[in-house]
Amino acid sequence: MTHPPATTATAPAPTPPAPRRRVGPVVARVVAVLAVLLVLAAAWVAFRVWQAAGALQDARAGLAGVEVDPRAAGTAAADLEGLRAHTSRARDAASDPVWRAAEVVPWAGDQLTAVRVVATAVDDLVRDALPAVDALGAVLDDGLRGPDGRVDVAAVSRGADALRTAAATTAAARDRLDALDPDRLVGPLADPVREAQRTVARADASLGPAARGLALLPGLLGADGPRTYLVLALNSAELRAAGGIVGSITAVRVEDGAVAVVDQRSTDQLRSLDAPVLPLTAEEVATHSDRLGRWVQNSTLTPHFPRTAELVAARWQRDVGGPVDGVVATDPVAIGALVGAVGPLADPAGGTLTGDGFVRAVLREAYLRYPHSLEADAYFADVASSVVAAVGAGGGSTEDLVGALTGAVDERRVRVWSAHGDEQEVLAGTVVGGGFLAPPFAGAAGVFLDDVSQGKLGIDLTTAVTFRDARCDGPSPRVTAVLSLDFRPPPDVATLGRYIAGSPDLGVPLGTLTTTVSVWSPVGAGPVAMRRDGAPVGGASSTLAGRDVQQVASVLAPGARQEVAVDLPLQDGGVTVWTTPTVSSPGVASFRCP
Repeated sequence: MTHPPATTATAPAPTPPAPRRRVGPVVARVVAVLAVLLVLAAAWVAFRVWQAAGALQDARAGLAGVEVDPRAAGTAAADLEGLRAHTSRARDAASDPVWRAAEVVPWAGDQLTAVRVVATAVDDLVRDALPAVDALGAVLDDGLRGPDGRVDVAAVSRGADALRTAAATTAAARDRLDALDPDRLVGPLADPVREAQRTVARADASLGPAARGLALLPGLLGADGPRTYLVLALNSAELRAAGGIVGSITAVRVEDGAVAVVDQRSTDQLRSLDAPVLPLTAEEVATHSDRLGRWVQNSTLTPHFPRTAELVAARWQRDVGGPVDGVVATDPVAIGALVGAVGPLADPAGGTLTGDGFVRAVLREAYLRYPHSLEADAYFADVASSVVAAVGAGGGSTEDLVGALTGAVDERRVRVWSAHGDEQEVLAGTVVGGGFLAPPFAGAAGVFLDDVSQGKLGIDLTTAVTFRDARCDGPSPRVTAVLSLDFRPPPDVATLGRYIAGSPDLGVPLGTLTTTVSVWSPVGAGPVAMRRDGAPVGGASSTLAGRDVQQVASVLAPGARQEVAVDLPLQDGGVTVWTTPTVSSPGVASFRCP
């Protein structure tokens, strides 16, 4: 058997190993490139931070003087272009994409975010808010009224639209700034952030209410149809919580910006009623008695102006008739400022009335000239009507009138109520609405004065509300509010007649000033401790709208002084006290811890 020849197997040649990659040098090069890029990025961000910081520093002085107020627009906007250049430069630097990417870096990113937010927020303020205010200021500077006194309602509407946009922008900027926590920032950055927060918060606090109020003006000025308003002239010679008794009522008709006097009444023509003109609550009767609703003069016993307005409007419609679209109240100090703006007016008694001598002319000289109440009340009504007519006829510059009115609003000497629900809802949240009992002012306290003398001695009383002994730390922070009363009538006050010197039926000598001082706690705060000339004092107590009310008597002989001190709780380090505007002091005082 033949076998095939044997074959010899040849083993395959081994595969040579792959060359080893040299990883180390590649990684090193990548790391080096990344390091260089990071260094360059850090340098670029540092450069951008230097640009933004420099621009913000350049803008700092201008921003410190920002007043978002149309009356100050000429000064605040004079350097507007330069200020805008600085803030735009800061915004551009902080908007760099490399900057934004670096904000993810722990700790350092917080600092970069803060600078960017500040830069964009202040630029929004300078770019959008200040020009709108400046434009509105130009309108107010004699561009709002025609020679006949008619207000340009279309111009008001345009200004309202611009201010609404500016307010919305500023509110958004404030929200972004408020989200920053300066305590997490480095020292050199923390203080500028706090400063920016204060600046924009101040602007927002001015613009928000101004925009809401200005938006109401076209309707209030009769853009949608004629309106009838009652203008109450309060008599500060006989004090009430809101400023003084209602001395006269002037009815004005407003249509498409034109104002005309259509009727007037002295309060002597609206005699006391046997029952309140509107139902009063049990709390109102306990605090004010039914005098609040029976005498139109006493409708200002309440510090809550919407209630005063409702009572007066109801009384007018009952006795005079016709529609009432709103009620406005003001006092002789505010009216005197208007007289100063429109120029001297003919005095119904002869001669002229000027702004400087107005208060004394109507609160003292008139009562010396007219010793009988009917004549004096008629004179007061004629003067109030002539001032309203002069303003409606085009007297005075717009700038001066706006200055007089806004000053009076700041001192709480002007109050406005609307019978239209949508308008009143806005007014209720503003100081011009005078709604002391409204929810927005629940944290405020009240210290009010009501004359008991039944005379006209308020012109001789100097008042002030000051603060001392603040306890800002601890579980119950408090401050002592001090009402000071200084009574300085003329030496012959007792001989000036009953209408000035007061009622002889009070058991005190004629010329003695007797006043009820009422202290209203913040809502829910409970009764407050009171001292009169350093000694604890108590009096009548009641509650109204969640507030505790305490009333004590003040009896001042000629030349006497007195202090009433109350301990008030602090909320967020501060407190606002509403008080009676007198001829010597405004109707508000505020305290804030350092």
